This record gives sequence, C-alpha cells and structure tokens, in this order.
Amino acid sequence: MLDIDFVRSNFPAFSEPSLQGQAFFENAGGSYTCGPVIDRLTRFYRERKVQPYAPYAVSEAGGAEMDEARERLAAILGVETDELSFGPSSSQNTFVLANAVRCWLTPGEAIVVTNQDHEANSGPWRRLAEEGIEVREWRIDPETGSLDTEALGPLLEDGKVRLVCFPHCSNVVAEINDVASITAAAHAAGAFTCVDGVSYAPHGLPDVGALGADIYLFSSYKTYGPHQGVMVIRRQLGFELPNQAHFFNGEVLYKRFTPAGPDHAQVAASAGMADYIDLLAAHHGIEGSAVERGAGVHDLMRAHEAALMQPLLDYLAGRNDLRLIGPRDADRRAPTIAVDLGRDAEEAARKLAGHGIMAGGGDFYAVRPLQALGVDLDKGVLRLSFVHYTCKAEIDQLLAALDATL
Repeated sequence: MLDIDFVRSNFPAFSEPSLQGQAFFENAGGSYTCGPVIDRLTRFYRERKVQPYAPYAVSEAGGAEMDEARERLAAILGVETDELSFGPSSSQNTFVLANAVRCWLTPGEAIVVTNQDHEANSGPWRRLAEEGIEVREWRIDPETGSLDTEALGPLLEDGKVRLVCFPHCSNVVAEINDVASITAAAHAAGAFTCVDGVSYAPHGLPDVGALGADIYLFSSYKTYGPHQGVMVIRRQLGFELPNQAHFFNGEVLYKRFTPAGPDHAQVAASAGMADYIDLLAAHHGIEGSAVERGAGVHDLMRAHEAALMQPLLDYLAGRNDLRLIGPRDADRRAPTIAVDLGRDAEEAARKLAGHGIMAGGGDFYAVRPLQALGVDLDKGVLRLSFVHYTCKAEIDQLLAALDATL
C-alpha cells in the first residue's frame, strides 16, 4: 500500500502556507513538482549554470548531470540511453517528428490518427495530408469515447500505412488503450507506432521497451518534473527518419530530433524524477533493476489512484444531471475525469474554487474527441484530475464541493 504521508512529504507544495486548504484537481494540466527536482534545478542554477561538456570542473558537472537524467529515465522506461531525448514540450517534439515523417513518407503512403487524441498528437500528423500523404482516422465510439481495436484492422489491411498515432490514454476520455496489442497489430502490417503518453505517464512511468512502441512521448512537467517534453524514439525508426538537427549531430540519436539546444538546467533537473521514483521504491521495499523498480512504483501509484477514483466515479455515474465521459471502472482508466454538465463548465470550476477545489473547465485541447462525443464546445467539460499524491480527505472535500455546487 502506498504510504501517502511519505509521498506528500516529498512535495513542498503540501507545506506551502498559501496552498493550505486547497485540493488540487487539475493535475492533468501539470503536476506539483517533487522536492528532488526542485533541489537539482536550484543547484544547477546556483552552481553549474555554464555551458556544459567543457573541460573544466563546473562544466563537466553540469554535463554529467544532464547525462544522468537521460541514463536513469531511459533505464526506468526500459529503453537504451540514446533512445531518449528532451525537448521544450511534447507538442513541439511532435511537430519536429511530423516534419521528419513528412520528408520520409511518399505520396501514396498513409498514416493513421485517432479522434481520441489531444490536438498535439493529432493536428501535426493530419497536416501531412497537405503533402499528399493519406491520413486515415481511427474513430472513437460516439457514446463511450472508446477506440475499438477491431476497427483498426481495416485501416491497415492494404499495407500502405507506415505510422499509427494514438494515445496511451486520452486527456478527456481517459480509457487506457492496450498499447502492446495495438503496436503488435501495426507492426504486423508493416507500420510503426507513435504513442502519446502525456496523460498516462503521470500515473506511473511505463516500460516502453515491453510495450514495443516505436515513439513514446510524455511531459515531465506532468510527471513531477520541470517543463520539458520527453521523447523516446527506438533506434530502428530513429535512423530511418531524416535528421532534424545540425548536420554534424545527425549520427547521435538523442540529438537528431532536437533542432535547438536543450534547456540544460531543466534536463539536469529531470534526474530528480528518477530520484523520486527510487525514493518511493526504497521506502516501499521495491528492489531490482531500474525498470523493475519503476514498474513496482507504477503499480503502487495505480492501485492508490484506483481506490480513490472508484467512489468518485460511482458518485458521478449516479447523478442524472450530468454525463460522465469514459469508463466507470477505475481499473480501466486514468484519474482524469471529464464531466459534461450541459452548461458552462468553467463557471462550475469557478464555483468549486470557492470550496477550495482547484479544477478547470473547457476543451483542454481535446476538441476532436469532444466534438465526436457531441459535447457543446462553448460549454466544455469540467475536468477533475488527480494523481498518486492525492489523499482521501481531498476526495471527500471534492465530493462535498460537488454536492454544494452542481
């Protein structure tokens, strides 16, 4: 069982006086930052804020810490060190990848996108249609928001698809898609996969190596770290795609898709995310390799979240004045819960704020799935999202606030 007191002791936000009494339920937009990340970021700016990799001590220390972040996070994710790179955000990383794919594909070839995605893993790929690339849409069920894996087969059967882009889970539907089986189907049809993990990774970093995805993207500022996008590109695809960086960096995989220089301090601070996972593992008696420790922490996070989520799902599903989007079973989804109120969701969030609930209303860049689900975009959805550091008292506070405001 997750030791919630230990977890919260690692987040300075929970001892911040200005945040006392405030329950944070917009974690899908960005999580609190853990102490090890803050410590590393502060240390880098104070002690190591020079150009890294030069032959003097402070520069070597800065470069070593950047390398450490890449090495340790790649190990937790089950991939090779040079298969992981950093960029300004997942949205920008996807734009860079889409440009590489634009140069790689030829007219007559196709890609698959979904209408379950956040726009960051949909819009850049759809624009390839302007280059003569066929874009095929794998559509969600308009009632449930689910992606039916049976519907993917016909999109792949002619062998023209080279890339399948889909989310590990949507930021409004939140159903956890079976990445391994979808990737296996794509590979069998001769296609690669690009998985948007932004809405899944905050709930436990996945073993990307075991999932088999060729590209896996997530945002460190949603996984308790600094504002960076983390990008895994497996070696086979990484060297098939054309270099997007300086020509002399083209032989270095982790530099090929980073056109500009990375934010040195934030890359270095990302090692604090690995520190935090290791702290949780050690405290809970989880041993083994980096990927095994990461998997154990992942399972602890998911179990804690599911236990807190089910009563909230039951409460929302039991009301007849709103529409709960996505699965009603906590084991099938992430705790990113979108609710169609049939009225202005931002105004509802404003009322919740009066009860100490920090939540949001709107479309959350998920315009396509909300349109497919028949949601009025002018009203949007109320989104209630939490992670493993959320405690039962905060869920109780949320339920009381919903009773008072909805």
